[in-house]
Parts: sequence; C-alpha cells; structure tokens
Amino acid sequence: MSSSMSWAEPADVYLSTSLASYLDKKLLVLLRDGRKLLGILRSFDQFANVVLEGACERLIVGDLYCDIPLGLYVIRGENVVLIGELDPLKMELPPNMVRVSEPEIRSAQKVEREASELMGTMKKRMDFLDMD
Repeated sequence: MSSSMSWAEPADVYLSTSLASYLDKKLLVLLRDGRKLLGILRSFDQFANVVLEGACERLIVGDLYCDIPLGLYVIRGENVVLIGELDPLKMELPPNMVRVSEPEIRSAQKVEREASELMGTMKKRMDFLDMD
C-alpha cells in the first residue's frame, strides 16, 4: 500500500460527509417543496435516500405550529435540501411559539395563502397603474 492514505482509513472517516454520524439521532429534514420533517434517522444510502422513524411534518404559520405524525417515513434523496441534527438539550422552537391542532394550522395556512394572493394581485394592479 502506498504512503498516502486511502479514503477508507479511519482518519478520513471524520472528514467525510456521510450521514452515518446522524444514525439514531433526531433530525430536521428540509425538502425541496418546503416541507420540514422531523424524526430519528434509521437508515440511508449513497443517494441520500433516508428512513425516518417517528417522523412528523412540522407546519409553521407565524407564531403557530403543529406537528403532524407520519410514522416511519422514506424520503427520496433527490427531494432533500438540508439535513440537520436537533440538539436534544436545546429547545427546538422559540418560547413564543404556540402549538395548535391540525385544523387550526390548516386554517391559518389558508388565511396566510389568501393574504399572499391578495398582495400579489394588488402589486400587479399597482404596477399596471405605474406609467412612468
């Protein structure tokens, strides 16, 4: 074997970007579509496909949030934007956040979506009237 170290030697394990260090830890996974999933990492592969145990989707609207249970969840790696470990000794959310039921968060999402659409419509009208 040559004097240079191969990638498989233990010294390089700490330099890798492998998900192995996250196994059996609680993670936050941000998906391409904006969803935020939390759960315990149980498995992964070379494509960053991951299996979360006890997964839930966290919905946040303003100061309101709701965790919707999903159970055992498989995520295709192509949909993963970010994976981060949650520190069990720190609070996951700021203290001002209020937990609400799923119907309440869905209602808040609808109100937020309608307000956003109204703002977009108003901006288009204002742009139309802006005749420099």
